[in-house]
This record gives sequence, C-alpha cells and structure tokens, in this order.
Amino acid sequence: MATFVDRVVLHVSAGNGGHGVASVKREKFKPLGGPDGGNGGRGGSVVIAVDPQATTLLDYHHTPHRRAENGKPGAGDERNGADGADLVLSVPEGTVVKGADGEVLADLVGFDATYVVARGGRGGLGNKALASARRKAPGFALLGEPGEALDVVLELKSLADVALIGFPSAGKSSLVSVVSAARPKIADYPFTTLVPNLGVVTAGSERYTIADVPGLIPGASEGKGLGLEFLRHVERCSVLVHVVDCATLEPGRDPMTDLDVIEAELAAYVSDDSLGGRPLSERTRIVVLNKADVPEARDLAEMVKPMLEERGLEVFVVSAVAHTGLRELTFALARHVAQARAELEAAVVERPRVVIRPKAVDDSGFHVRREDTPEGEVFRVLGDRPTRWVRQTDFSNDEAVGYLADRLSRLGVEEALLRAGAVSGSTVLIGPLEDAVVFDWEPTMASGAELLAGPRGTDVRFEDSGRKTRAEKRDEFHGRKDAQTAARDELAAERRAGHWATARDED
Repeated sequence: MATFVDRVVLHVSAGNGGHGVASVKREKFKPLGGPDGGNGGRGGSVVIAVDPQATTLLDYHHTPHRRAENGKPGAGDERNGADGADLVLSVPEGTVVKGADGEVLADLVGFDATYVVARGGRGGLGNKALASARRKAPGFALLGEPGEALDVVLELKSLADVALIGFPSAGKSSLVSVVSAARPKIADYPFTTLVPNLGVVTAGSERYTIADVPGLIPGASEGKGLGLEFLRHVERCSVLVHVVDCATLEPGRDPMTDLDVIEAELAAYVSDDSLGGRPLSERTRIVVLNKADVPEARDLAEMVKPMLEERGLEVFVVSAVAHTGLRELTFALARHVAQARAELEAAVVERPRVVIRPKAVDDSGFHVRREDTPEGEVFRVLGDRPTRWVRQTDFSNDEAVGYLADRLSRLGVEEALLRAGAVSGSTVLIGPLEDAVVFDWEPTMASGAELLAGPRGTDVRFEDSGRKTRAEKRDEFHGRKDAQTAARDELAAERRAGHWATARDED
C-alpha cells in the first residue's frame, strides 16, 4: 500500500451557480407589487493551498475526484441565494500544479501560497434585477452558470538546498542521520529509502536543508528503478552531493564508474524550464567518498581523490559510521548554499517588466468561425459573453429566449453571421465544441417579440395611460355640450319642417 505519493492526477469541479427566480410580490391590498425574484448564489471555487502540516499527496491518490459546493437558488421577496463554500485542498510546500497538457499553472512555494484551480459559476439574476424602465415585469430569470471542471496534475518537488544522490546502499541515509536530526530508515539492503528524507543542518551561522534522494541506478532517467519518480525532488536543490560507496563488493563497480553513471543520468533528465531551474548537470556538485572507516575503502578513496579533483570537483573523504570528515563537509556545503542564495536574491531584484495590454476599442469580445463538418456547414460563435449568456438562458421560456436574442443582436452577432456568409436556416453553434448550443438561425429572430402578446417584459396592468389635464377635461366637456345643443337644434328644425308628427298634431 502506498504511503508516500508525490504525483497525482486530480479531477476537480467547481460549484455551479444558483438559479435566479422569477417571482411577483403578492401582498394584501397590493395586487401590483411588481417582480421580487432574488439572485442565485455563486458556486464555490476549488483552491489549492500550501499547508505546513502536509507532507504527501496520499489523500488525493485515494480520492482524486473533488467538487466544491453549489450556490443556492434565489427566492421570492428579493432573497438572494447563499454562495457555495470554496473547497480548499491542502498540499505540501513545493507542489507544482500542471494542466492536462503538461503546462505549469502554478508553483506553490511559501506557506501562504494559494492557487484557484477552478472557479465557481456565477449565480443567475432574478427577475427583480432584470426589471428596468422598459421591462417592468420580467416573466423569466437567468440560470446559474456551471462551474469549471478540469483535470490537473499535482507534483511534489521537495524544497531542499542540498541533495544527496548516488547508488543504492551508498550511505546517503546514514549521512543524513549524522549531520541532522532526521532519522531515516537505515538497513544493509538496496532501496531501503523509498521516500525522500529531509533534514536541517546547522553549520556556524548558516542553516540549510538536506535531502536524501532514493538510490539511482543506470537508466533512472528513462524510468528504471525509483529514480525517475524522485529525480523531480532534486530540481529545486542548488547543490548536488555525489555519495560514492568506496567499500562496495559488486562486480563492475568502482568510484569513478559510479560517478560517471550518475552524471549521465543527471544530464539525461529533463527538468521543467518553466520553473526557472537550471539543468541538473549545471548545478554545483560535490563528491563524498563514503565508508572511509573500512581500511580498503579509505585506501581506494585516497587513490581516486586526486583523479576527481583534476575534473574540478571538490572531494571529501568521510565516514558516517565513525563521524570523520563531517565538519569540513557541512561547512563546505554551507558556503555553497550561501553563494547560491545570494545569486538567487540578486536575480530576484530584476523583476520582469509589467506589460499592460488594454482591450482594443473595436474588440467585440467574440468571433464567428465557419466550419465544415460531416453533417454540413456550420457557423460557430466563440466568445466569453455569448457562451455565458447561452448557459444562463432557460430555453423553455419564450421570453427568456427573446431576451437572449436581443442581447446577441446588440452585441453584433447577427451582423457577424451575415458577414460570415450565414443565411436563413444555417446551423449556428454557440459555445465550445463539447458543450455547444445548436439552433437554426433566422435573421428575424432578433425581433422575437412577435412570440409574445406584447413587448417582452411588459404588463398591461402597469401601463400608465396618463391623467388628463384640466384644460383637456374642459375642452372635452364643452365639446359634449356643443354636440348636444347641435343635436337639439337639428331635431327642432326637422319638426318644424313637418318631418316629425306627434299625437297632438294627429288629433
């Protein structure tokens, strides 16, 4: 069963935004209360944060699927939905976040380092927020946006100043145990160390961290043994220490051969350039000839030491068992670490220039792409705003569809489709390929108010016919009186002319 995991594939999903609600205020003696639908809450985001107590990625190895909380929907009486809680994933310091394509998204160094790997969806607007002077009673609300969902790779790269590298059973763990307070497992068989061991060394006024990397073998950079899995822990180290076993009895093994094999593996390993690290073959390297407490091993160490120094390497003959040569080694490592830190600080002073690229004034925020598919010719509308608007639309509501058409028309989507060659009945897709909305385009759909009995978002009960002025009322009254007088005069004239007869006249 795995106890130490330094690389996992994580499937994260942010929370969806809550839906807005379409509601009308209903209160006694207030029949025309107006819209009062609240907005939906924001979905929770997935945040990766450094935790000083975390040492491994084991939890995510067993449960790689993580999802944040969804936002709550709105309610009537202008009540907004609650936001979904963010999901915080704790990782050890030195964790690198990569995308599915290998691109480095974040390098989490520092106890306060965080990275939002997936953002929660926005909450939908209720009909109260959609009301305006022209749209007094919206009968629809916007849906919440779905949260981001993606796969990321987490890689743990230990933060250490010095790395001890070498063949299995070369004495690396023993060396760490005597120069620091670390207590790694020590045994007389290969691959005793299965996880990197870190220890803190104090040499004078300098304090630095030393890492015991599991043993390397020929072909480690190609995946043989445990080398490929743990070479990533060497990438952050500024000083590499070759621990050479001078007392090995294996055939074909000697200090010079062991050193050449490990150097070849370091040169073959490709580090992440995006992290700003130099190739492993260009790091400061020191050779430690170990197990000098054995007489034959000490004689061999004294013989090969001048040969290694001719290569320009700094060589130390030590014995982790007898505690000899360790003081000189720790102070030499402290000197190299201090020099590397000074170089790093000098490099940090020259910060990159911040380049501001403002949005162009003629940037519409979308573009139309003409594509040929096995089903025929289609027109794809790509852009953040059109995609977001489509996801917020409830297509079972005609008024909401008309509102979407108005928004797309104002954005200029219809004109762009016409310029791209779209005609009535053309297939139009809005959004990415895996989650696109498909419809048959009609140029007149921008005026989709004919689907409704009146203009979208209107209510005849709210229509203000306007009160008549006093002069208008006076003119109307005199007009009625004049009409009555004219009618009486006309009737009297007809009677005098004999067109009308009464009972008195007949008698």
